[in-house]
This record gives sequence, C-alpha cells and structure tokens, in this order.
Amino acid sequence: MTDRKTNSARDRFMSAICRVAAVALVGSALSGCVAADMALDDVPKAPPQIPAKVLAEMSKKGMKAESPVLVRIFKQESELEVWKMDGSGRYALLKTYPMCRWSGKLGPKTKDGDRQAPEGFYHVSSGMLNPKSQYYVSFNLGYPNRLESALGYTGESLMVHGACSSSGCYALTDQGVGEIYAVVSKALSSGQDRFQVQAYPFRMTPENMALHKDDANLPFWKTLKEGYDAFELTRQQPKVSVCGRRYVFNTEFEGGEPRDPLAACPATAKPSDPQLVAKIALEKQKVEAAVTKASSSTVMSYVDGGMHPSFRQLLKKDGPEKLAARISSIKYPVSRPDAALADPFKAMTKRTGAGQVADAPRGD
Repeated sequence: MTDRKTNSARDRFMSAICRVAAVALVGSALSGCVAADMALDDVPKAPPQIPAKVLAEMSKKGMKAESPVLVRIFKQESELEVWKMDGSGRYALLKTYPMCRWSGKLGPKTKDGDRQAPEGFYHVSSGMLNPKSQYYVSFNLGYPNRLESALGYTGESLMVHGACSSSGCYALTDQGVGEIYAVVSKALSSGQDRFQVQAYPFRMTPENMALHKDDANLPFWKTLKEGYDAFELTRQQPKVSVCGRRYVFNTEFEGGEPRDPLAACPATAKPSDPQLVAKIALEKQKVEAAVTKASSSTVMSYVDGGMHPSFRQLLKKDGPEKLAARISSIKYPVSRPDAALADPFKAMTKRTGAGQVADAPRGD
C-alpha cells in the first residue's frame, strides 16, 4: 500500500515536472526568433521541393528553376515578393506572398530585444538556409549586415520562416515559406553564390514617402529608396556598397570596395550610368515635391507589428487557434493576436506603388 502511494506521488510529481518543462519550452521558443529557430534534429521531413504549379509559372514567364533569385519584403503591405531572372537577363516577378506576421513597427532594427523586423539590404548564402527550423523551414537574413554592425546595431538570427509568430522575424504560412525555400535553395545549388533580400518599410513611392514625412526614419528611407529605384528602373540587382554611414548603390570606387562603413566614401573610379542617375534624381525630386505638398504624416498607433489583411480577416473570424492550425502543421501560437488585430495602417489610403503588379499570382 505504501509503495503504491509512493509511486502515485512520484507519478504526479513527474507529470507536473513535464508540464512545467513543456510550458518553459514553448515560452523560450516564443521569446524570440533565436530560440524558436533552433534546428530540430529529430524532424524527419525532407526539404520542400518546387511545386509543379510554380514550375509551370516559371516556364510561362520565361524563367528556369536554376536561374538567379531576388527577394523583396514590404512591412506595411505585409507582402514578400520572389523575383527570378528570365531569358532577357533581367528580373521579373514570379510570385507575391502575403505575410502572416511581423513584429515591431516601421523602421530599422537597432538592438536586440526591440522586436523590430529588419529593414535594409541583405545577402543570403546556402549556409544560411535551415531545413529543420522549429518554424518548418527558414533562412537567416544575415542581420546585422556590415553597415549595421559598424553602427553598433545588435541582434541575431532574424529569419524568414513559417507559422504566424514573430519576434523580429518575417513569418509566412508553411506552404508559402516552403515554396520560397525550395525556389531559393534551387538557385543557390545551381550556381548563384547568394541572393539579395531587400527589406523595406513600405512600397517606396513618393506618395508613401509623403505619408511618413514626419517620421524620424525618413532620411534612412530615402537612402533605401535609391536602391529600390535602381531595381525598379533596371530590373537588375543593385550592387550594394557601404560607406559614409549609409548604403551606396551601383558605384565603383578607387581602390576597390570601401573597407570602413563609417568613413567617408572614397572617390569614384567609374561614372555610374548617367541615364540611371538622371532617373533616380527625378525620383528624388518627386519625393521632395510630395513631402512638401503633404500637410503632415498619417498618425499610426502601433501595438506590435502587422499582418496581411487576408490573415487578419481569418483571425477575426476563426480566432488565433484555428488560424495557427490553418497556416502551419506545427500549430505554433499566433504571436500577440490582439496586437495583430489592431491594424496600425487602417487610416492610410491604399495605393498601388511602382513595381506592384496587380494581377501577380498570390500565395496561400
């Protein structure tokens, strides 16, 4: 009788320990993308392959699965674009994916723990892909990059991954991130050394810049727009240098690439394309005119990050548990669902920006 009581007490104790451990594990995973994106060695799933429908879309647009890839991310619109090089040697839009969750607010990430999803120019190599992410599959953006490191920005392991949970990452559905992972992985295994990720606060139109004219990040965003415009106007990946505490695009310097991101930029060795320079200068004039004309910035009330409207509708309709189950086999909890419902951009007029293709095939 005493042994049975002892065993029963031991069983209750061990059960309680397991429950506490399980809660602690989930809590640690949700505390940030670093813990949440640790590789799971016991996950047997093979890396995703490019779906037949995506291969068919590539063929229709004159692309090959092996051809180079480029990714653009837009916070305000909660969209991620995948671009592929076509037969002309220029990039064309393959597909636009709605993002389920990103955290923080508009503006760059500057320190660990600020929940900010990064903004800037990043380059992803094959070693930064994780086929066994706790959020299905993922790739590391490479934050902080050379410029951010030189500026003293902190943080690590900022990812694009599955599920609808973010603490500085960009989260999509399992299906969406699986397709993206398969496409970029094929390009990297076929000869592309690394692919560029351009992460923006919003589509960088003069109108959108004017809507944020009073934001302290506007000077930084004007720099990002130079890279945005270079891609928009040429459909070629912009060459990104860092000097003078900023990004510099499509410029050749005397003595090679600048070594110190904080030092003044060295003299240029080769003039940039004069036509492209003129077009980018014209865009700058449009921004200044729009900013001058605008009375004031649209006031936004941030709670925490954003969510694509399609997912916000599902969240309102079905609740966080059903949404989590719908978009991910892992059923990871939706991060801060109440904040996701509080759309900080609802007061803004929806505009179609340059580079946004209205009939682009959508993700899931």
